[in-house]
Amino acid sequence: MSSPRAEQKLQTRQALMDAARGLMDSGRGFSALSLREVARAAGIVPAGFYRHFADMDALGLALVADVDETFRQTLRVVRHNEFEMGGVIEASVRIFLDAVTANRTQFLFLAREQYGGSLVIRQAIGTLRQRITDDLAADLALLNKLPHLKTADLDVIADLVVKTVFATLPELIDPPHDTLPAHLTPEAKVTQQLRFIMIGAKHWLGIDPRG
Repeated sequence: MSSPRAEQKLQTRQALMDAARGLMDSGRGFSALSLREVARAAGIVPAGFYRHFADMDALGLALVADVDETFRQTLRVVRHNEFEMGGVIEASVRIFLDAVTANRTQFLFLAREQYGGSLVIRQAIGTLRQRITDDLAADLALLNKLPHLKTADLDVIADLVVKTVFATLPELIDPPHDTLPAHLTPEAKVTQQLRFIMIGAKHWLGIDPRG
């Protein structure tokens, strides 16, 4: 059982993370935030920031770890849907979109900072994306719906799927205000794109079709 002091420290650390995400929700990138304003938004003095994070990059890495865990929890649900329920792409996309809606500020940080100003954070997001890609490639092998393809081929397909989802994140988080035809909504587009990838994979002969 943790002590009240340890509990308070965790709460303050979380408050700093929430404050940074809240400031970003107004349209600013993480690199545009200052340590002082994040501390002020969290209700602590700037000097108190250093009791929890060495610098702003350390805070950014904690935010990456946070969304990494949320992303992985979501993918576990998708994986259950695929393996246990025989789910289709539409159902998996809906599961993912529900998670994005429920954790909007986390995914907003991820969507923006994959191309953001901090190299350290971009690299951490790149590592997160690669782990997700590796997990998806392993899942594709276990599902065995593409038995004609080799491991390297599945790696390419998984990379394309994950990059498609990451590229679509901004639209999924903040859909256009304009009324769009049903087939052009962000949800419909990512569903069709993923379907297109998987249909193409069924007919692809692989990186080296000669075997």
